[in-house]
Amino acid sequence: MDFNVRKLATDAGIFFSRAVQFTEEKLGQAEKTELDTHFENLLSRADCTKNWTEKIYRQTEVLLQPNPGARIEEFLYEKLDRKVPPRPTNGEILGQFMLEAAKEFGPGTPYGSTLIKVGDCQRRLGGAEREFLQTSSISFLTPLHNFLEGDWRTISRERRLLENRRLDLDACKARLKKAKAAETKAASVPDFQETRPRNYVLSASASALWNEELDKAEHELRVAQTEFDGQAEVTRLLLEGISSTHVNHLLCLCEFVEAQAMYYSQCHKYMLELQRELGRRCPDSLDVNSHTARSPTDPSAFLPLNSASPLETDALQIEEVQPPASGTRKAKVLYDYDAADSSELSLLADELITVYTVPGMDSDWLIGERGNQKGNVPVTYLELLS
Repeated sequence: MDFNVRKLATDAGIFFSRAVQFTEEKLGQAEKTELDTHFENLLSRADCTKNWTEKIYRQTEVLLQPNPGARIEEFLYEKLDRKVPPRPTNGEILGQFMLEAAKEFGPGTPYGSTLIKVGDCQRRLGGAEREFLQTSSISFLTPLHNFLEGDWRTISRERRLLENRRLDLDACKARLKKAKAAETKAASVPDFQETRPRNYVLSASASALWNEELDKAEHELRVAQTEFDGQAEVTRLLLEGISSTHVNHLLCLCEFVEAQAMYYSQCHKYMLELQRELGRRCPDSLDVNSHTARSPTDPSAFLPLNSASPLETDALQIEEVQPPASGTRKAKVLYDYDAADSSELSLLADELITVYTVPGMDSDWLIGERGNQKGNVPVTYLELLS
């Protein structure tokens, strides 16, 4: 216990002395050993590398995991040295919800079957995102993290040690300077006209004492200079290794770009496949299983695909329908519409057609005429004009 107290007191004394010396240097009241220009450039380059690497690392984390809560959870698992439990991506969760919804609505309905296709695509997109996150973490984030937590900590530790060696060297230079001044003063003290020999003996003894102090200061300076030079060389080698760090980070950056390009390429491929599978450009009229998805108000939209439409079972034959003497109106087509069978009329967006209704007809449908073409058209695809 006594030893620890003494060591603590000694360390505290050294720390206080260095703090005073450092303050005097800042105020210009003490000399400071300057590093060469090349060494200063290496230090500046290392600091710049650390700062930008840290910013890139943090922002890449945000890109790969936008949820701050999830990032905090991963940080805690890392500090506890435990493996992060697998977490589904947002795409995988959305896909699962869509598949579950399709079961509720019925996989045979147009909406249900479309949910199955889109949900499966979302799950594949989520899987591609998971692979991208894993690849980016291994090939890009991990090397940056290793530099910040490994190489940079080593560089920082050696730089602090070099700063301490420099302070010790400057302190030894100050003691040597003080010893030389005292030795010179002691050598000039003896006065040979002094009548009392005792004064001369005392002066000679003081001169010898300062000579001994001067030799000790010179020895300490040589030791401090050797330690400083050795530490400077170690630090210089570490700082020059920043160039290798740049090369390594360049390779990691290229791998990150490759992973990103592959991820977006997979997403594009999956979406093109889904687009071809749905076969429709307009979200209001998706082509599902070669049948046009009608308006939500269309009664046949919620029937199984192999069931007959109410219009198909209606005894009314479209060819026999005659327009009423009055009651015909013009209508503007809002969306493209593909006829599901011969009783319906295909529509093109923005065209004008004549529409009317007949007794006994479903209120969600009208008879549409365009030239010599005639057929049933859904009301929700039209804007009736006055």
